[in-house]
Amino acid sequence: MAEPTRRRTAPARSARTRAPRVRLVLSSAPPALAPRLARRLVREGVAACVSVVAGVRSVYRWKGAVEEAREALLIVKTTTTALPRCLAALTATHPYEVPEGLVLRPTEALAAYARWLAGSVCS
Repeated sequence: MAEPTRRRTAPARSARTRAPRVRLVLSSAPPALAPRLARRLVREGVAACVSVVAGVRSVYRWKGAVEEAREALLIVKTTTTALPRCLAALTATHPYEVPEGLVLRPTEALAAYARWLAGSVCS
């Protein structure tokens, strides 16, 4: 008996879109401050969503010494238009002398998510 044909189903092309306006900002913060920082960015309309990932341990060089700290990772979802205001708000609120602010530029996103994100950030 022949084995049934298995078809891989890819997401419909219309379900994905290029994401030229979507930006992700990665940052880290002290665990006690991270939720407040996340809420501020969303409340001020410079981010649609901030995921707070607890339990991060960072090892880094600071002023010539190797340091280690418990932190929370912030994954900030914003747009190109709101990015400068988002980074300014992050810098103004952050307690670190040199806050982390790495900007990633996704190439694709789910279309519905990209529309929601753009509509959730104040232009």
